[in-house]
Amino acid sequence: MNDADVSKQIQQMVRFIRQEAEEKANEISVSAEEEFNIEKLQLVEAEKKKIRQEYERKDKQVQVRKKIEYSMQLNASRIKVLQAQDDLVNSMKEAGSKELLNVSQNQGSYKNLLKDLIVQSLLRLKEPSVLLRCRKEDEGFVGSVLDSAKKEYAEKATVHPPEIIVDSVYLPPAPSDATAHGLFCSGGIVLASRDGKIVFENTLDARLDVVFRKKLPEIRKLLFGQVAA
Repeated sequence: MNDADVSKQIQQMVRFIRQEAEEKANEISVSAEEEFNIEKLQLVEAEKKKIRQEYERKDKQVQVRKKIEYSMQLNASRIKVLQAQDDLVNSMKEAGSKELLNVSQNQGSYKNLLKDLIVQSLLRLKEPSVLLRCRKEDEGFVGSVLDSAKKEYAEKATVHPPEIIVDSVYLPPAPSDATAHGLFCSGGIVLASRDGKIVFENTLDARLDVVFRKKLPEIRKLLFGQVAA
C-alpha cells in the first residue's frame, strides 16, 4: 500500500470518526435539550402548583374573613334589634309607672285599695303583730282603714285581729322631677314581721314589677310575634 492509499484510508477513518462524533454530539444535544425541557416543564408545573396552593390558601382566608365579618354584622344587627325591642318594652313599663301616679288621685278608691293591700299582706305574713310602712302622704288614709282591714283579715283567717304598728320611717314619696333619679314610691304599703325577718312589699311599683315580669313573654309575643328566649 503506497502513501496515497494510506493517506486516503486515514482521511476516510477521520471522516468516519468525525461523523460518529457529530452524530454522538447531536444525540447528546438532543437528549440534553429533552431533559432540559422536561426539567423546565416540571419546574413550571411545580411553580403552577405552588401558585394554585397559595391562591387556594388565600381564598380560604378571604372566605373565612367574609364569614367572620358576616357573622359579626349579623350579631350586631341582632343586638340592635334586641336593644330596640328592650327599649320599646321598657318604654311601656315607664308608661305603666306613670299611670300608677293616677291611682292615688281618687281618694275614695285609693283608700279601698290600701285596705285590700293591707289585708292581702296580713294573709301572706299570718303574724299576730306586724310593722306597716307607707308614704308620709298616705299615713292618714292608712290610719282610716286599719281597723276595717284588721277586722276583714281576722274574719278571713279566723284569728284575732292583729296588732299593726305604723312605722315612723316612711316609704319614699311619689316620683317627681326632684326625685327623677332617686328612690320613689307610687303608693301602697310594706308589711313586715316585728323581728324584720319576713317582709312583704306590696307597693304599687312592686306589684307592677311582678305583673310585668309575669306578662313579659305575652307582651313580647304581642309586640314582636314571638316569645323572646
